[in-house]
Amino acid sequence: MARFIFITGGVVSSLGKGLASAALGSLLQARGYSVRLRKLDPYLNVDPGTMSPFEHGEVFITDDGAETDLDLGHYERFTGVPARMTDSVSSGRIYSNVLERERRGDYLGKTIQVVPHVTNEIKDFISIGEDEVDFMLCEIGGTVGDIEGLPFFEAIRQFTHDKPRGECIFMHLTLLPYLAASGELKTKPTQHSVKELQSIGIAPDILVCRSEQPIPEKEREKIALFCNVRKESVVAAYDLKSIYEAPLAYHREGLDQAVLDAFGIAPAPRPDLSKWDDVVDRTHNTDGEVKIAIVGKYVQLEDAYKSVKEALTHGGMANRVKVKVEWVDSEVFDKEDAAPYLEGFHAILVPGGFGERGTEGKIKAAQFARERKVPYLGICLGMQMAVIEAARNAAGITTAGSEEFDHESGEKRFEPVVYHLKEWVQGNAKVTRKETDDKGGTMRLGGYNAALAEGSKVAQVYGATTIEERHRHRYEVDIKYREQLEACGLQFSGMSPDGRLPEIVEWKDHPWFIGVQFHPELKSKPFDPHPLFKDFVRAAVETSRLV
Repeated sequence: MARFIFITGGVVSSLGKGLASAALGSLLQARGYSVRLRKLDPYLNVDPGTMSPFEHGEVFITDDGAETDLDLGHYERFTGVPARMTDSVSSGRIYSNVLERERRGDYLGKTIQVVPHVTNEIKDFISIGEDEVDFMLCEIGGTVGDIEGLPFFEAIRQFTHDKPRGECIFMHLTLLPYLAASGELKTKPTQHSVKELQSIGIAPDILVCRSEQPIPEKEREKIALFCNVRKESVVAAYDLKSIYEAPLAYHREGLDQAVLDAFGIAPAPRPDLSKWDDVVDRTHNTDGEVKIAIVGKYVQLEDAYKSVKEALTHGGMANRVKVKVEWVDSEVFDKEDAAPYLEGFHAILVPGGFGERGTEGKIKAAQFARERKVPYLGICLGMQMAVIEAARNAAGITTAGSEEFDHESGEKRFEPVVYHLKEWVQGNAKVTRKETDDKGGTMRLGGYNAALAEGSKVAQVYGATTIEERHRHRYEVDIKYREQLEACGLQFSGMSPDGRLPEIVEWKDHPWFIGVQFHPELKSKPFDPHPLFKDFVRAAVETSRLV
């Protein structure tokens, strides 16, 4: 049976909860324990996939097709444990489940209340898979004091009482503000945060204190005294140059030892942190720098492309170079020449997205990369834009476009080389969709296999001819244009196993130009960079040497 660690955020700041959770999970793994990380999101969104990236950041996709919070990306990148649909739940999902049960008569006509019905549903969710791992880390979204989070805090309070003593602990992350005017750290916000937590029946066992400055021994003792924790359990979390320093930094501060002490685990296996030593070494000891442009329309909020940026960093680690990412707003050159904005970059990446806004700029970015022989990686919409560019400028289909844009505008303006996907095969079943279906959860989601063409660039990159990658899209390149496009040199080098859906395209006469319908960034890790990003950065390095 698993031991449970509940991670909460303070009144002043919850910044870094996901990173702290992921780093702790990796430290427990380094000691030989199995872990699973879970996110309990107190907000009402049933499906994060319907939220704007400006509002929520990226949506992380699991192999089994869940659209989840971006923190699950941190969990996977740091632990290598593939997230599942059961590793993320929101208030909306919990309330929806409770109402469905009530309609089925599961509650035998009782009045439905937050306690016990909602809290029991949360506890049932927490318990899923508890016999599979040594430690279950559950992060509670938001901060203590949020009205949305109260049912979750009550549920975890009850959960610890349902379990035998010593099987659950609480870790609370707070902020220690530094006042430059007086040159002091203020502990009062942390004290009030803990008091708020205690008022709802939860007493933290470990405090993780975010701080810009070293925490003096006097302040540490003061926090321990007034927050009723051991001094050794007051763990400092300092600002780092790279998030991948977090496991080593938390280990130096004694976070993993504090957790083991709280559970009374002694003696414990010594950690093997060689993997993280190598990651940090590759981060800081580089042999050069490459500049890569990410051309998108959500560039004002970098979290919208969180996994893409991290995957590029991993590719840089694999090649021992620093990847300098610059964000280029595709709307800027929707009606202008792209060259002034893209010259000087060693590679161009066009990520996924939805809607017509900014797409003409993305098409120009693909054209610039094709004509100038600049390495190009198109992901999801980025692949579709590359195909539309090829259709317009190489195959002579001047009105080529996406059915998505016509649906959005309500009028037919384009020849749809990209169309609304109405059916596909998932496992042994056929899935069908209509244009009028709800937006949430109706895309082609999760892990699907693809067959790669022998001798193609992608087969060389992967070192295989069969792969599995994660999808999130409702529009697809139309296979009926394959012959016309391949005659121009755009090879359909990856297809679905049934040969009906294009998964990968590449230009044969280009040093490195690949578009993929799936999201390879979701599977990349610092200690195991994704093959596409690893080779993409390698191509960027070669380009940098030619400039």
